[in-house]
Amino acid sequence: MKTSRISGFYKLPASDRLRMVAENAGLSEEEAETIARRGLSLDQADKMIENVIGLFQIPLGIATNFLIDGREVLIPMATEEPSVIAAASNGARMAFAGGGFVTSSTRPVMRALIQVTGVEDPHGARLAILARTEEIAARANEKDPMLVRYGGGVVGVEANVVSTRKGPMVVVHLLVDCRDAMGANAVNTMAEALAPFIEEITGGKVYLRIISNLADLRLARARAVFKADEIGGSEVVDAIVLASALAESDPYRAATHNKGIMNGVTAVTMASGNDTRAIEAGAHSYAARGGVYRSLSTYEKNRDGDLVGTIELPVAVGTVGGATRVHPVARANMKILGLKSADDLGRILASVGLAQNFAALRALATEGIQRGHMSLHAKNVAVQAGAVGDEIEVVAGKMAAEKKINVERAKELLSEMK
Repeated sequence: MKTSRISGFYKLPASDRLRMVAENAGLSEEEAETIARRGLSLDQADKMIENVIGLFQIPLGIATNFLIDGREVLIPMATEEPSVIAAASNGARMAFAGGGFVTSSTRPVMRALIQVTGVEDPHGARLAILARTEEIAARANEKDPMLVRYGGGVVGVEANVVSTRKGPMVVVHLLVDCRDAMGANAVNTMAEALAPFIEEITGGKVYLRIISNLADLRLARARAVFKADEIGGSEVVDAIVLASALAESDPYRAATHNKGIMNGVTAVTMASGNDTRAIEAGAHSYAARGGVYRSLSTYEKNRDGDLVGTIELPVAVGTVGGATRVHPVARANMKILGLKSADDLGRILASVGLAQNFAALRALATEGIQRGHMSLHAKNVAVQAGAVGDEIEVVAGKMAAEKKINVERAKELLSEMK
């Protein structure tokens, strides 16, 4: 049976960690070797983006202890930030005792936006569009018969009149079920193809025809119960609820609160080869959908005195298309995650975001956020000062104990050791 609980995983050498993950996920020797050494070749990179000159590597780690809808999952995360993976693993461990993460999701629907300008009677044009939604949908679906064959395609057409500083505009939203694709290529192709027909219906001029990254119809939700005894008692529960209340009401706190969520969400998005900017744009715009920027998660105390965390966010990700199939490490990471669909990935993102957020709030409510972060920062500083091998742990440990973490002090400690 696959497990996400590996005792002492963080203490193992990186090669042993990879071996255990490969065995757990059923990776081939070639897939494991790709993660360890090769990654992306220069030739592969040259086919992905323009003007390639090299590769910029980001550390890839594994978050442990995740139980999502009854399934134990090891989570690949690509991030440069210390303590993110440790925090996610710790948050997941504490959720495990309460049954792990329970998730749900909506249909994978994305919006294509078509801007119509220069319409003399915008409200009349809106009604004209709504009178021909079936024909609009049929024309759009002709552009992607494969998507329709797999159960996707246009599921709705909306039209609104938007007031702007350049006068009223009619904005058409094409709602497209993208199945296991993120969907940008599909919806953009449909929107571009429809432009002449929309102009014919409205008598206006179409300019913008592009996907909206506010994926408010493609949501994932996660819920977890954190037992009071497991997380430090009722005072910790109350402190987290109070912190949550502030993030729900104050955009200055909500920004950092949500950044913590995205530490985890973006790292998994990156590891899976998906578009991190689309995910970030969607999450932050969704947080501000009511006109005020608010938190994406909420924490409450239940009748048993335990902490209940919930999260809801847009998850415009895919398991087909783009770098998800081109990047060899992304393909291996998909296998580690055990994905069957893009829906699975979206639910995992919500769970990781909640685990990450909970761990940060618990740290703030107890020891403060810097303790764990600074111990890892100390190791980076030791390396900058020239420490190698066992010297790194010794120098970092001394600096952390002294609470003097800088390159000059690291160099002094190295000199004393020689």
